[in-house]
Amino acid sequence: MDKGATPADAGSPILSGSPIHSGSFVVTNRSVLAIAVPMTLAYLTTPMLGLVDTAVVGQFGDAALLGGLAAGALIFDVVFTSFNFLRSGTTGLVAQAFGRGDALEEQAVFWRAVLIAVIAGIVLAALAPLVAIAGQKFMGAEPRVSEAMGVYIRIRLLAAPFSLINYAILGYVLGRGEGGLGLVLQLVLNGINIALCFLLGLELGWGVAGVAWATVSGEFLAMLLGLAVVIRRFRAAPPLPRHRLLDMTAFLRMLSLNRDIMIRSFSLLAAFALFTRQGAQFGTVTLAANAVLMNFFLVAGYFLDGFATAAEQLAGRAVGARAAAPFRQAVRLTLFWGFGLAGAATLVMLSGGANLVALVTTSEDVRSVADIYLPWAAFTALSGVLAFQMDGVFIGATWSRDMRNMMLLSFLVFAAALLTLAPAFGNNGLWAALHVFLLVRGFSLLTILRLRVRTAF
Repeated sequence: MDKGATPADAGSPILSGSPIHSGSFVVTNRSVLAIAVPMTLAYLTTPMLGLVDTAVVGQFGDAALLGGLAAGALIFDVVFTSFNFLRSGTTGLVAQAFGRGDALEEQAVFWRAVLIAVIAGIVLAALAPLVAIAGQKFMGAEPRVSEAMGVYIRIRLLAAPFSLINYAILGYVLGRGEGGLGLVLQLVLNGINIALCFLLGLELGWGVAGVAWATVSGEFLAMLLGLAVVIRRFRAAPPLPRHRLLDMTAFLRMLSLNRDIMIRSFSLLAAFALFTRQGAQFGTVTLAANAVLMNFFLVAGYFLDGFATAAEQLAGRAVGARAAAPFRQAVRLTLFWGFGLAGAATLVMLSGGANLVALVTTSEDVRSVADIYLPWAAFTALSGVLAFQMDGVFIGATWSRDMRNMMLLSFLVFAAALLTLAPAFGNNGLWAALHVFLLVRGFSLLTILRLRVRTAF
């Protein structure tokens, strides 16, 4: 979006890195959609990639390979999403600097995030074999499932430095509200990944290994493009003094924010890990069916993430500009659009989900089990919409401590629901516990938000 000072320009697209004048601004449907629509399309390419990965491996007709891919992707996500603060934390800090009109701090936030990404990525790539072993022991799945999972993790973690730098690049872009550029970067990343997935995984018959190598290649090429775009922009801006980059107070603030978001993200992935592990205890076919349905949940979630991203940027910009009215309007409009989209996603999955399951896997056993539990997956969009939107608001405002605490509370409630419902109702109870988790996340943050707004402005 155009970030000029005049309210009339608040919703227009932005494609350049021209200096921005800070001040009050107006949040409209147009300004929300200018960020949310392209980023919804961008985020949808990620679960579509997950569906393609699952479909490619599913063509081999082996439930053990599907289960191994699902378990490997989960372990990878547990590790990587714990570092999602490099995206979300960067977005919040850049958005606030953007609201203040502090272009040098925008640059500084980006390079601090890249520095953390390089160090963390190298460490993760070096630890890939240990992560694979730990993941296999945690899942406790059948031997052939564990073997496929180990192959996937060992290869895919080689992309760690590239992936984390891509997080920082996307965080910077979204912090400035440039949804169109974010869409281009994500299309390049996931488009290359999907094309190579078919080539390596299916055409060359590499299976799970081909899917993993496709991810490594896509992340590397997308990183090169993203860095080229951002560095070219910075060359046209005033140079960043070294003391500004290495400002210890700012670094400590970023690390504190990142710590809280990491705990929040790790708790979120721990909940999904417990969900998948419990599914594995119900058998390989149920594990594979849940994996297929979780991809549908992710599709709905990425629809909602587009509007959560709009909430991040607009709420962060409002906090940076100390503008209460735009903040409240950003919360209202992103919730309105989020609920509307969640309802539509639920209807689509209820009406067409069985056909999608049939496209994803050729295994009749997996199809029949997935069809039974499809309604549970379809309604996750509605039960999760408030959690997604509140996360966006709290990330943009950098109220990370509240977000961390409410996530920990939600995780404890989820664990209690899992221990109570899964033994009594089987896989139905497992899905019911997931819905409890999503609802507690959303309503707990909404309660805290009302208290925060009273003191923030």
